[in-house]
Amino acid sequence: MSVQTQATVVRQPLASNADRAYELILERLVLLDIRPSEPINDERLAGELGFGRTPVREALKRLERDRLVVAYPRRGTFATTVDITDLAHISEIRKQLEPVAAARAARTAPPDARARLSELAAAIARLERGGDRRQILREDVRVHREIYRAAGNPYLEDVLVCQDAHATRIWCLFLDRLPDVTGHVREHVELLHAIVDGDDAAASELALAHVLGFEQAVRAVV
Repeated sequence: MSVQTQATVVRQPLASNADRAYELILERLVLLDIRPSEPINDERLAGELGFGRTPVREALKRLERDRLVVAYPRRGTFATTVDITDLAHISEIRKQLEPVAAARAARTAPPDARARLSELAAAIARLERGGDRRQILREDVRVHREIYRAAGNPYLEDVLVCQDAHATRIWCLFLDRLPDVTGHVREHVELLHAIVDGDDAAASELALAHVLGFEQAVRAVV
C-alpha cells in the first residue's frame, strides 16, 4: 500500500507530519507488518516513510501512550506483544463505546459524512469471499474510522481508534484461522445504512452485535 493511499486515513485534513507518521506507523503495527516485540529503528523508519526523525519520534511517543509500542532505557523501542488475554479488556470498552459512537453518528453526522458512509457501504457490499484478506482488513479499519469520525466527538474517536487497533492486531494474529473474514466485514453494510438513515437505535444495536461477533469468532479459534 502506497504512502499516498495510507495517508488518506488521516483524520485531520491538515495533519502535521507527526500526525501523518502516527497514522502510517499505526497501520504497520495494526496489520503486524511490524511484528509483535520487533525492535523499531526510528531513523530507518523515518527514511522509509519520508519524514525526519522528529515527527517519527513524536509519533512513537503517542503510540507508546496507546500501548502499541514500548520504550526501554538503553534498549530501544519495540512493538508491544499481542496477548489474547487482553481481548476481554478491549471488548469491555468496545461493547460500551462502539454503540455510543454509532448512535451519535446516526444522530449528528453532517451530510458529507453520511455521503462518505453511503459510498463506503456500497464498496463493502461488493467485497467477495476469497479476496485479499489484508485488504479486507484495511476496509474494516476504514469503516470503523469513518464511523468514529462521523460521530463528531474527538475524545471518543481517540479512544476507539486505539481500542480498534488493539482488536485488529488480535484479529491479524489469527487471520489464517478465521473462516469468514469477508462476511464479518460485510456486516457493516447494514450498520452504515442505519447511520446514514439516522436510525440511532438500530445503529447502536448493530454496532454491539458486531463487537460481540468479533469476540466470539476469535475465541472460537483460540
